[in-house]
Amino acid sequence: MSTRLPTGGRLTDRTYRVKFTFNGKSLTGYAGDTLASALLANDQLLMGRSFKYHRPRGPVASGAEEPNALVNLGKGDRFEPNQRATTTELFDGLTATSQNHWPSLEMDIGAINTHLARVLPAGFYYKMFMYPRAFWKHVYEPFIRQSAGLGKAPDAEARDADSYEHFYHYTDVLVVGGGVAGLMAAKAAGQTGAKVLLLEQTAHWGGRAPVDGGMIDGQTPDAWVNSVLDELRAMPNVTLRNRTMGAGVYDHGYALGYERLTDHAPELDGPRHRLWRIRAAQIVTATGAIERPISFAGNDIPGVMLASAVRDFLVNWGVSIGDRTVVVTNNDDAYRTAIALKKAGLDVPAIIDARKYGGGALMAEAQTLGIRVEQGRAIAKVLGGKRVTGVAICNQQGEGAILDEIECDAVAMSGGWSPVVHLWSHCGGKLDWDEAGAFFRPRADAGPTGADGKSFVSVAGAADGHMALAPLLKDAAQTGAVAANNAGFSGQTSAPDAEDVPEKPLEPVWLMPQGARYDLRMKAWLDYQNDVKVSDVQLAAREGYESVEHTKRYTTLGMATDQGKLSNINGLATLSNALGEAIPQVGTTTFRPPYTPISMGVIAGEARGALFQPVRQTPIHAWHERHDVHWEPVGHWRRPYCYPRGEEDHAQAVIREVNAVRQSLGLLDASTLGKIIVKGPDAGRFLDMLYTNMMSTLKPGKCRYGLMCSENGFLIDDGVVARLDEDTFLCHTTTGGADHIHAQMEEWLQTEWWDWQVYTANVTEQYAQIAVVGPNARKLLEKLGGMTVSKEALPFMAWADGTLGGFPVRIFRISFSGELSYEIATPAGYGRALWDLLYAKGAEWNITPYGTEALHVLRAEKGFIMIGDETDGTVIPQDLGLNWAISKKKDDYLGKRAQARSHMTDPARWKLVGLMTEDGSVLPEGAYAVAGGTNANDQRNTQGRVTSTYFSPTLGRGIAMGLVLNGPERMDEVIDFTHVEGFTVPARIVDPVFYDPEGEKQNV
Repeated sequence: MSTRLPTGGRLTDRTYRVKFTFNGKSLTGYAGDTLASALLANDQLLMGRSFKYHRPRGPVASGAEEPNALVNLGKGDRFEPNQRATTTELFDGLTATSQNHWPSLEMDIGAINTHLARVLPAGFYYKMFMYPRAFWKHVYEPFIRQSAGLGKAPDAEARDADSYEHFYHYTDVLVVGGGVAGLMAAKAAGQTGAKVLLLEQTAHWGGRAPVDGGMIDGQTPDAWVNSVLDELRAMPNVTLRNRTMGAGVYDHGYALGYERLTDHAPELDGPRHRLWRIRAAQIVTATGAIERPISFAGNDIPGVMLASAVRDFLVNWGVSIGDRTVVVTNNDDAYRTAIALKKAGLDVPAIIDARKYGGGALMAEAQTLGIRVEQGRAIAKVLGGKRVTGVAICNQQGEGAILDEIECDAVAMSGGWSPVVHLWSHCGGKLDWDEAGAFFRPRADAGPTGADGKSFVSVAGAADGHMALAPLLKDAAQTGAVAANNAGFSGQTSAPDAEDVPEKPLEPVWLMPQGARYDLRMKAWLDYQNDVKVSDVQLAAREGYESVEHTKRYTTLGMATDQGKLSNINGLATLSNALGEAIPQVGTTTFRPPYTPISMGVIAGEARGALFQPVRQTPIHAWHERHDVHWEPVGHWRRPYCYPRGEEDHAQAVIREVNAVRQSLGLLDASTLGKIIVKGPDAGRFLDMLYTNMMSTLKPGKCRYGLMCSENGFLIDDGVVARLDEDTFLCHTTTGGADHIHAQMEEWLQTEWWDWQVYTANVTEQYAQIAVVGPNARKLLEKLGGMTVSKEALPFMAWADGTLGGFPVRIFRISFSGELSYEIATPAGYGRALWDLLYAKGAEWNITPYGTEALHVLRAEKGFIMIGDETDGTVIPQDLGLNWAISKKKDDYLGKRAQARSHMTDPARWKLVGLMTEDGSVLPEGAYAVAGGTNANDQRNTQGRVTSTYFSPTLGRGIAMGLVLNGPERMDEVIDFTHVEGFTVPARIVDPVFYDPEGEKQNV
């Protein structure tokens, strides 16, 4: 049985007991325990069930690579599934439940799948669920959906009660991994003066060295680690963060760190998790190595564990996995576990060493302690069900004929060590196969490269294949110093002296015994969580899945929550043996971030609730709220839709606002419209490529309306461009398009026209913009004084800087209503005060604030298009009759070649027209114009659709704009439009300009 020993446990505090529950049972542990160590101390060896066969499973590892011991943590709003018991720090009140079973962990009806294993091999679902076809919808799909997933999803009503944050950090050298190699590399880099950030995913520094022993500069690893930590903490240029995982490495020195701030102490205030978004000149990955399991029959039974994990639980937490532990290995390192167990007073009945000639000094020490060593032997199978009762041993070179059975209650296995190369590989680092160590290691001359073509990632210590203490520390010291040198700092650090126990070479063993019978291979597990066996990978090879990526998907090898940390190398070796190819030729699967799962909450960070999509507010927002505004969401902004007064409904308010603008004076908050500065010697040339018309010929002080198309030729934005000086333009965009258009500008400048001298800046929020519109607009501005705004001084489509009513302003003489109009831009800080002044001084003319709906009616009466109404991603300028806005002088612009394609020049494309119903009613939004006959789907043919439709107070009737087949050639023709009630509405095709077609009112 697993139990807590009376002494030991370097990480636990036995003076402080911690209470927790598992599956409703009250248990106790100690401060410093993990959930796994505390459960094992209470003889709770069974912690979960596997996904496919529901086999009983206990922990096989002691860290982030654990695939079996996954539990549900917490309750209610703090419920979270699939948490690793091996990395969950124990705290008072912790509540955990096991998962993937029914009705209970001990008695799981799903375990019947184990007896169906012969008919449920790898890939069975690809064959079974195809026939009969009728079963898919009513039998197969419901069954698959019910079976999918391991943990229980949180309740739909649950809301995460914790907070999360993102943190931005810039450093010269990022070191990932706080073992002795990471500490040495950080020290070497820090001593050069470089700014260093050191991340360690666990709560403790030093990695495996304090557990495995040795001497560093005459000190124990624990003492050396503490002394180096003191040195690093004394360096102002070094930042240390434990409980922070290096989650991923990306292009240009970008990396993510995942910090768990309060998981171990939920009572603390502050965010639960923090996502570090790091930019580093150089990155050092000192991520260590992971011990590999060995595949033999029954290697998944609770009590079978990695030798290093058995050693960890013993040394770190004072927990024994069993009273009698058999050690099985192909290398010397596992002997350390046997020796540690024996010295702790536990029985080690045998060490099963697959190597014919056994090990070196460590084997001799074990034998001196009286431990039996069986050389050239293997485990044929493990005996037991829900826990180990014994092992049957055989010759490694054979098919599994049993030579002896040994009673035991735990098995410690070691198949060698694999460097953790994930971060190195995330951004393209290449790997080489190391024959001596039987692992993949980073290829020094093929690291991830930056824009300068030089590598920005280096590897130190065990992650680089240095498994012994002395070469590991030497490599780390050199790597840290070189990384700092590459970041622009100079200096060297000598490595400390370290004492190693010499070890004999390992012998690659991927299966026990080497020629295991089929019945043994069917119980030899590679991927514990997804129940992938040696026989499954061999089946995939026989069925033609020769690519490792195809085999991965066919068998689900390495697709569990641990992403193959324990299974991948063994699986690759099994596939290579089945194909008769060397492991390097088979290759590896793709390493993708994050290294281990991170919470959904930390991905979102602060973007939740009201902050999920923060509402952007103009400087005049508060004024609108105090005047009974009805808001309309426009992109991330809230814009006034209308301002109902008294008992007015929205329609009545819009009519009043439109009439006020047409008859006297209106006021519009236009601050949300995009404002992008484009500056530089090549600014005009750049805008000529972005807009369909010519902008480089625009004179300073003048404005020009322009259209933007995608490279596919479709209209994506429009707006007025003002030339501020020879090298500077101000581009206005739609409210929803500002960020997108600015991003597109940057994309083209960085990827296509990178050598053009152009700078762009999105200044949308830097200015308030107020439209003063109506026949009395000029009178109001003249009343404020400070600028001459006459027709001669400020003609239509011109702009001028000056002072208006004491405020610094830039006035644009542009109109989106067809009336006399001035758009006044002022620094955002003056926006509210200027609005208040305009509103107060305009009372003489009954000034009326108006919203977006009145704006839309005004522009529709004038026949102006609206991006998003008249456009839908399939419309080109020519469809809207905007040929006049397409330059004939330019050789090219974005979308020009696309617009020359046959589909774009098809005369059958629908064109923009105006529409007026015969009875004066308002056409339904989006209604289709029907044509005779039906199509291949027996649907009525269509010949057009409504794009915008409103009641026009000016005309006293409904008006609409729409796209109609051959529309401009069909003026005065009546066509029918569908109505949601099932009848049709006749409408006459007219010119889209309903009001002031000569433009006299806006030019006064």
